[in-house]
Amino acid sequence: MLTSPSSVPRLVVAAPSSGSGKTTVATGLMAALTARGLVVSPHKVGPDYIDPGYHALATGRTGRNLDAYLCGPELVGPLFAHGARGCDIAVVEGVMGMFDGAAGEGELASTAQVAKLLRAPVVLVVDASSQSRSVAALVHGFASWDPEVRIGGVILNKVASDRHEELLREALDAAGVPVLGVLRRVAQVDTPSRHLGLVPVAERRAAAVDSVAAMGAQVAQGCDLEALVALARGAGVLSGAAWDAAEALDSSPPPPLPVPTLGAAPPDPRFRPEGPRPQSPDGLERRVRVAVAGGAAFTFSYAEHAELLSAAGAEVVVFDPLRDEGLPEGTRGLVIGGGFPEVYAAELSGNEALRKEVRALVEAGAPVAAECAGLLYLCRELDGLPMCGVLDAGARMSERLTLGYRDAVAVSDSVLAVAGTRMRGHEFHRTVVEPGSGAAPAWGVLAPRRVEGFVERGVHASYLHTHWASEPGVARRFVERCRTS
Repeated sequence: MLTSPSSVPRLVVAAPSSGSGKTTVATGLMAALTARGLVVSPHKVGPDYIDPGYHALATGRTGRNLDAYLCGPELVGPLFAHGARGCDIAVVEGVMGMFDGAAGEGELASTAQVAKLLRAPVVLVVDASSQSRSVAALVHGFASWDPEVRIGGVILNKVASDRHEELLREALDAAGVPVLGVLRRVAQVDTPSRHLGLVPVAERRAAAVDSVAAMGAQVAQGCDLEALVALARGAGVLSGAAWDAAEALDSSPPPPLPVPTLGAAPPDPRFRPEGPRPQSPDGLERRVRVAVAGGAAFTFSYAEHAELLSAAGAEVVVFDPLRDEGLPEGTRGLVIGGGFPEVYAAELSGNEALRKEVRALVEAGAPVAAECAGLLYLCRELDGLPMCGVLDAGARMSERLTLGYRDAVAVSDSVLAVAGTRMRGHEFHRTVVEPGSGAAPAWGVLAPRRVEGFVERGVHASYLHTHWASEPGVARRFVERCRTS
């Protein structure tokens, strides 16, 4: 019998620091529980796009993010319940160290805060490779730092030998914290990384399937799955309803009148049908087709974006700029999220037919929303290779990592927002965009103060990754612009 999403058993996998093995344990636990016949709801704390891809492989369900900074603490519970509909158990992978969150914001966006908001017990993953009895002091400190966070047990990672395990267990027995699993150092699963973290599933699917299976086997062998499920069943009941895209749109303010298209070329007949808006047999407007970039080069997106677009009246169609030589037939709007265009710059540049179609779509005045990788794809060039040429800007790789949450305000009316709209975003890239002239900025970032991004014709392009669940009117405004452009 399926459990109500407000009372679904759940636990949070946390760690004292990054690199302790959270992803291995969380993904392996999801895979091991799924292999036992449970329907597992996968979640990730924070803005990470890559780990949810591995979670999806482990569970067969969409990996979803829980970000108290981007969406606000009040949406963490509803978004969790939305993802957990129809599930037997939920596993939430934490971010960084358990108490690490948005810089200078206290506990905001930390794993500890999300665990409290979800009323979920925590399993602490400890890298025990360089300690024995000291592990008890470490775990005691994490267990006692915030009395509202309930650490239900520990999984010891990178344990060297039987004797090492014995010493660790003795220390933790004295501390009163149960050991729920032990993973040996020799059995570590290798998942390749590069300049922005793990290599996404879409770029190594066959190998990723093997990696996830190995993680599941490792956790099943080294952890007490029955004890972990029992711990998850001790989670408290959540109050409030699950998030729903249609209800979120109904409760958001109606969009202002569409932004006029400035300096647009005459409509391209491929992207703007003549005559009145098409109607369905019941008299309602038909859905407008919104193309969403996917494939190995564009893997960063939040599932709720497509759900909001669909609820607003869009037919969402995913295409692959590495393989498809044209946009989906009837495209009226384009969304290009984040990813790794720098890795596939040659292939993206070589797909000249698609680049021309993207330019034609923009010249027809259609709305285009691009984030980070999408911004790079719309530039004149990336590392010297021609891109779409929609924006008068060049992009190149950089040695400097730009990373962090951003508080921003829209400084120009666009297809996504009116000037003055406040949103929070996240930056994560090793590239630099050098703008030419002509476009207005998209965002004013409040700290440090600067303007960022491009608004030109129907294009909104920016480095900021935003979560539309925090401002559902963004999706409705975009779809309405698709209807009227």
